[in-house]
Amino acid sequence: MTKIINWGIIGCGNVTEVKSGPAFNKVNGSKLVAVMRRDAEKARDYAQRHKVPKWYSDASELIKDEEVSAVYVATPPDTHAEYAIMAMRAGKPAYVEKPMALNFAQCQEMIRVSQQTGMPLFVAYYRRKLPGFLKIKELLNEGVIGKPRHFEIRFITPPRPEDHLEPLPWRVIPELSGGGYLHDLGSHQLDVMDFLLEPLKLVDSHAENNLGLYSPADFVRASFETDSGIKGTGIWDFGARDKEHTDIITISGDKGTIEFSCFEFTTTKVISEGKEILFDNPRPEHVQSGLIEFVTEEIRQGKNYKTNAISASRATLLLDQISSHQ
Repeated sequence: MTKIINWGIIGCGNVTEVKSGPAFNKVNGSKLVAVMRRDAEKARDYAQRHKVPKWYSDASELIKDEEVSAVYVATPPDTHAEYAIMAMRAGKPAYVEKPMALNFAQCQEMIRVSQQTGMPLFVAYYRRKLPGFLKIKELLNEGVIGKPRHFEIRFITPPRPEDHLEPLPWRVIPELSGGGYLHDLGSHQLDVMDFLLEPLKLVDSHAENNLGLYSPADFVRASFETDSGIKGTGIWDFGARDKEHTDIITISGDKGTIEFSCFEFTTTKVISEGKEILFDNPRPEHVQSGLIEFVTEEIRQGKNYKTNAISASRATLLLDQISSHQ
């Protein structure tokens, strides 16, 4: 197969510098040919530094570019639906950053347009293709800890320096992000549990703002359940004491436990039938490279798209439900 997918990026900000952008020129069958940012000077600078042939300051112009065959939307969530739908209606597959959209209603509209146009829609929940998380999935499938019974997510971290500044970061402005740091970071954790176990249903939640640095909740407690009866809890505290930081997910089964970090590439610890086993969790040069490779190959094949849009929308539904309890 010789078909090359020519990518265009809308929103070439920080996430595209190392995590994703360079991977589009490194995976098989992929080439980055155009970038867009509303600030024309920043778009030009990105294109020059990353040796991208074209740059734009208007998203519609990039989408209309006949050389661009697929579009990566890396803007804040408030424009994910708009640009993804625009791309799909122009006959171009869309790959959007997480969370999928501002809310679940927008996710449903994006999926509807994908089905209507026949254009695939992917979401950048890249942990589904990272070696460390694929290993955890393999261990669960092999029954190393037996039948999963419950899980716990604990994410505790102090405020960021930018949380004390004006203007506030877009991640804590609901009109841009859909919510606060739970939407930005917790979305990854909710999707990971969907991937490793089963789709989650929210049982109960409590969200509150303790520090008053921004309007969304800075503390969230939630409980979950799956159709097969796996129970789960989550604690997210974005207002912890200085230097206090915890990022641990534990899955417990009837034969043992698996403990790992969602965001830090630390060792995965398995305790099975009284024995402790450690597994490396390697960090790729570009963390999205595995998913970008998968998405590119799916588009090149042109059939049987294994789009993750439906599972991605489930994370946004949970975020909507939790936020409604603040």
